[in-house]
Amino acid sequence: MSQSKVRVRFAPSPTGPLHIGGVRTALYNYLFAKKYGGTFLLRIEDTDQKRFVEGAEEYIIESLKWLNILPTEGVGLGGDLGPYRQSERKDIYPKYTQQLLDAGHAYYAFDTPEELTAKRLEAEAEKQVFKYSSASRMEMKNALSLGDAEAKKLIDSGTPWVIRLKIPADEQVVFQDQVRGEVTYSTNELDDKVLMKTDGLPTYHMANIVDDHLMEISHVIRGEEWLPSTPTHVLLYRYLGWEETMPEFFHLPLILKPTGKGKMSKRDGAKLGIPVFPIDYVVNGILDAPGFREKGFLPQAVINFLVLLGWNPGTDQEVFSLEDLATIFDPKRINKSGARYDFDKAKWFNQQYIMMANDDELAAMARPVFEAQGYHPEDHLLKNICRLLKERVTSIAEFWDQGYYFFEDVTEFDNEKIVRKKWKPVSRGLLEDLMTRIDGLEDYNAEAIENTVKAYMEETGIGFGDVLPFLRLGVSGTMKGPPVFEIMELIGKQTVSHRMKAGFDKFDAIKSQQNQ
Repeated sequence: MSQSKVRVRFAPSPTGPLHIGGVRTALYNYLFAKKYGGTFLLRIEDTDQKRFVEGAEEYIIESLKWLNILPTEGVGLGGDLGPYRQSERKDIYPKYTQQLLDAGHAYYAFDTPEELTAKRLEAEAEKQVFKYSSASRMEMKNALSLGDAEAKKLIDSGTPWVIRLKIPADEQVVFQDQVRGEVTYSTNELDDKVLMKTDGLPTYHMANIVDDHLMEISHVIRGEEWLPSTPTHVLLYRYLGWEETMPEFFHLPLILKPTGKGKMSKRDGAKLGIPVFPIDYVVNGILDAPGFREKGFLPQAVINFLVLLGWNPGTDQEVFSLEDLATIFDPKRINKSGARYDFDKAKWFNQQYIMMANDDELAAMARPVFEAQGYHPEDHLLKNICRLLKERVTSIAEFWDQGYYFFEDVTEFDNEKIVRKKWKPVSRGLLEDLMTRIDGLEDYNAEAIENTVKAYMEETGIGFGDVLPFLRLGVSGTMKGPPVFEIMELIGKQTVSHRMKAGFDKFDAIKSQQNQ
């Protein structure tokens, strides 16, 4: 693998939100450039004006910024080989299509959309697939079948045309893929791809090759879905005289559905209620597709999850920082087979990064979650809530689910069974006496509360099982969560006292219902 002057690119089309598979492609390009001290550039391939979506380019850039996989050249950054938005390069491409026409490697075609549709339907009726190729081109309406003179008349008269690549018959196109090894295609499998459209803009195939050459791209790292297009691209490099400087190809494996069958799609994400986009994609003020960011994921966790979907480090280690990955990323360890989209694993990674995160950082990330519920806690309180809950959540959004009781009174218990089993006629009197002592503490903190409880249990001879479940249920409504004494400290003496009094009445009611 050549490592001299490494230049890679991420070249998305602004036709909608950036799928997680595209994010992984960007990530692998970023890591490859970092690994070999190269350049990672962003190019926007917006020649398909019919599918262009307003705001999609901004969405792509915001996603890359959130994930911190930032290009160093390209759209919004500049560079010596721009412009980097294909719609701004449209004057560049005609020169190269003309070169192909002059050399006999391309030709004008005048078939109307209706005529092409008729051919496809005709083929379908015979249970075949129509392909505009060496086998069919002489039956079509183009410069090869009509002759140069007739073609010139049509062009001069303003008849709509496209320029197609002339793929030879009965040849083999062989190229080396750095993931799959040697790959061979017969030219009889290929169709005469359109290179220049009626609107004067190049197609992906033409613009992609010209841009990669002029931008001196050394390695093309892209999804497996582009593998069937690669023989066409190899021929274009050959016909344009650029085969010697053709980039090396890496075709990444598919990201599969959680079942392992079929490619993971936006529809699958919606069906399963899991994100397949980096950040929320909003259209006209309406959420079109949820993102990892708004689901409470840290960007580091998304990076760690994605890098292992199609690549392995060769060790048992799973958690890597972006800096670690930039050092150890070995493109030879990219897998050939598809990678299953395991959302539970994504949540596990997120949990690891939340546990490792600084409490101040977590508080800043969690603040919008609590404010969305109408609460605006002081920084100190929020930091301590995050400290107590960080090992119990898998996303930032769960800080509210796991910690709502720091702000709201208890309305129900998650374990009434323990009340029915352990609440006895003497329980209320004992616990009311204990709460009187706790209410009287001058230094109201977790340690003092714990010491008071232990001293009271030793004095009365009651056990932890007679006290702690009711303190926990009374102040938080749940048997789960962080140490109850720390919860009590953060909630505060007055609120704890109020909740415990209400709790005693509820415990009595539950026991009374049991005895009826």
